Amino acid sequence: MLLAGDIGGTKTVLALISEEKGVRHPVSKAAFPSGSYPTFEAVIAEFLADVNIDLVTSASFGVAGPVLEGKAKVTNLPWMIDADSISRSVEIKHVFLLNDLESIANSIPHLQAEDLDTINAGDVENGGAIAVVAPGTGLGEAFLTWNGQTYQAHPSEGGHASFAPTTAEQQELLTYLRRRFGHVSYERVCSGSGIPNIYHFLRDTGKYPEPSWLAAKLSEANDPTPII
Repeated sequence: MLLAGDIGGTKTVLALISEEKGVRHPVSKAAFPSGSYPTFEAVIAEFLADVNIDLVTSASFGVAGPVLEGKAKVTNLPWMIDADSISRSVEIKHVFLLNDLESIANSIPHLQAEDLDTINAGDVENGGAIAVVAPGTGLGEAFLTWNGQTYQAHPSEGGHASFAPTTAEQQELLTYLRRRFGHVSYERVCSGSGIPNIYHFLRDTGKYPEPSWLAAKLSEANDPTPII
């Protein structure tokens, strides 16, 4: 029995995979609000207690952040993920960590036609590089290259690369956000956390009027004050 997981800043998804049913038919699957738990181990313990399955021989987790020597700091959470610590605390012999986008990239060659939706039709280049982009709480990026026999997945922290404006309005956005963040990455404008940044820019610069009903809702939600 394999315990698999996707650890994100907003939610963590865990699933139990059996050899008999395979990865497309998990024995059990559940999602947890990441910020409601003090540690990742607490999430695992609750999940395993709910499914009442003790025989988990291995675990593999995709983590939203760089993984070094079996350890990872989740980018948008105060969690420190340690494979050895997880192995000891939940008594799973083999625990593996990898970057969440590397995990997603590894799944790409196994997708079937029914798993895909075409946004823009194009010509397939056999053996060409494959990009993986995942706007979520942050902006995850990875890629795959062909090694002559199979595709190899590579992790990337490309979402933290500097935002490069291509229009005058984007240049205004960069100037606006730089006052708040200093360094402005692509994640600041192309992710779940980037949506409020763009909203504030359009509102505070007067490019678009803010409806009174929406202003009231944002006030109730303690929306940050203008940053210009």
